Amino acid sequence: MQLFETERLFARKLSHQDLSALAEILSDPEVMEYSVRGVCDVAATKKFIDWCVECYASRGIGPWALVKKDSGDLIGFCGVGPELVAGVEETNLGYRLARKFWNQGFATEAAIGVLGYAFGQKKFSSVVVIIEQENGASVRVSEKAGFRHYTTLEFHGQSVRLYRMTCRDWSILHNKYG
Repeated sequence: MQLFETERLFARKLSHQDLSALAEILSDPEVMEYSVRGVCDVAATKKFIDWCVECYASRGIGPWALVKKDSGDLIGFCGVGPELVAGVEETNLGYRLARKFWNQGFATEAAIGVLGYAFGQKKFSSVVVIIEQENGASVRVSEKAGFRHYTTLEFHGQSVRLYRMTCRDWSILHNKYG
């Protein structure tokens, strides 16, 4: 079942049928360079999909499969899920794309699609994005998606930027640019 679509992508729930394709993406050290959890083998990818399926069932959210409309190929994931940050549960935007889809605008397109779904359909009050200081590409994606202000904190032993967008921020951006 399709959750939402963008110009070039659609999002759906991840399933165990995605294991092989997703494991190939998440086992790439360059894709996972800034992941606090590191490179994933098949077993770790299965555990990640299990967690996603549990999130869908219990919360109605989670990282979703990103599929190219023109080819039907799984290119990665993007979604919002629960994340404990400094002792507070936050709704965190996260994504990973296969390297061959980098620098083509897919991450920004997916992030904007997810935010529209999170604020429009799920009515979240805010969404955060956690980015390691050195991850310039993700900083640019988050800023293009509308995140502006951040605080610096420690997350899993790493210095990170914590950006926050409120529903009001999204509404202002959407009404201005949408």
